[in-house]
Formats: sequence, C-alpha cells, structure tokens
Amino acid sequence: MAPQDYVKRGQPKRKPKKTKKKTTSNTSGTPWFRMMIALSLVCGFVFALYSLQKETITPPESSQPVSAETEMPAEQPRFVEGPKDPLPILHEEEWAFIDALPEYSVEVDVEEIPDSDKLYIMQCGSFRVNDQAEELRARIALVNLEAEVIESNGSNGRWYRVVLGPYDKKRLAEKHRHELRRNKIVGCKIW
Repeated sequence: MAPQDYVKRGQPKRKPKKTKKKTTSNTSGTPWFRMMIALSLVCGFVFALYSLQKETITPPESSQPVSAETEMPAEQPRFVEGPKDPLPILHEEEWAFIDALPEYSVEVDVEEIPDSDKLYIMQCGSFRVNDQAEELRARIALVNLEAEVIESNGSNGRWYRVVLGPYDKKRLAEKHRHELRRNKIVGCKIW
C-alpha cells in the first residue's frame, strides 16, 4: 500500500445545508387576524377605562338643594339618634395561676461529676522534617493556642509531633479542636 499524505489532501468539500422555506397562507407577510384581535382588545380596554372614569367624574344625583356659591349641599344630613344600649360593665379579671406560681418550686439534685485523673493530649500532626512541624505550630499559634513540637525516635525513625495539652477535661480539648477546624487545621486527634 502506498503512503498517503493526509495533510495535503485537505478536508472533503461539504454540501451546503438546504434550508426549508416557511410556507404561509398569507402572502403579504402581515398577520391580519392577530392584528385585529390585538386592536379589538386595546379598544375594549380603553372603553372600559373611559366608562370607569366617566362614572367617577359625574356627581351622584342628590335630593338636597345645592347652594350656588359652594356647590355643596346646603344642609348636612343629621343622624337620628335611636335608643342607646348601655355597654356592659366589665369586671376585673382574676387569674389564679399568678398567685399559685410562687408557691410551687422544683428542686433538682445534680450530682457533681468527679474529676478524673486522666489527662488528654491532642496531636495535630507528625512530620519527618522539623520545619513542617514548626510551620504547623505557627499556624496553631495564630489561633491563640499553644502547641509544642516533640521529637520522638521510634522503630520507623525520627518523627516530629505537634501536640497540644495536657488537658484535664476532654471537653476543653474538644473545644480547641473545633476552633482549629474552623481555621482549617484538620486531622487533630485526642488521646
């Protein structure tokens, strides 16, 4: 088989796409039916507004004479007063629970939690290089917590651990761990 040069050959010529012509029943291109509907809706809306305006402008016919100077009714209508029903007399309300509340009290016996002798330490990282451990200790110091870098030699070699504590209560260690998480220092374990 002979080698072919695909670059010089170029892309095959494409045939232009055929577009469909829209056929309309109206040859002039103007939608007369839609224009007539829109015009009738506009006329109906204008007529409705005009009739509402006409009703509010024309004053209602009144049986009272109108004076020529002010074009106001000569006499104001008087209200006829009928027999009045007296309002009922309200008695003072008596609430029984207001007097009863101070008499009741609740006594709760709370046992104090004894202090444990266990101390908690939080480790936030262990590194092979001291500079990385010092960098994490500096980030923890920006959160206003004090951390230490402890060097430990084990069977795997030398490690630099970043620890906080010791804590007397686990609750305080958890609080500090949540503060570190909010400042994007994750992976701290409490031992």
